[in-house]
Amino acid sequence: MTKADLIEEVSRLAELTRKDSEVIVDTIFDSVVRSLRVGDKIEIRGFGSFRTRQRKPRVGRNPKTGDRVEVPAKKIPFFKPSKELKDLVNSGATAEPAAAASAPPAPTSAQ
Repeated sequence: MTKADLIEEVSRLAELTRKDSEVIVDTIFDSVVRSLRVGDKIEIRGFGSFRTRQRKPRVGRNPKTGDRVEVPAKKIPFFKPSKELKDLVNSGATAEPAAAASAPPAPTSAQ
């Protein structure tokens, strides 16, 4: 799903204009980014949590030349899905084949 797909989905489900849906989606993303920049943790119950992790400085290597390169310390965003989200994703993967297996058999014409 792309950002445009998400905007279309919000527009359809909330019965809003595409422009209003775009403002909502952009506002949510901007709020998440702003909170992560200042070091806050974002927790959405039933979905997961966002936070930043600190990476230490290290010595890397330029793959083209093989030269050693100093890579500075930096913060990276990290998402941890909730147990409910994991369960929903995993049950969705097994629910479809199970539903097909429990469906009544197709009628056959015996002659």
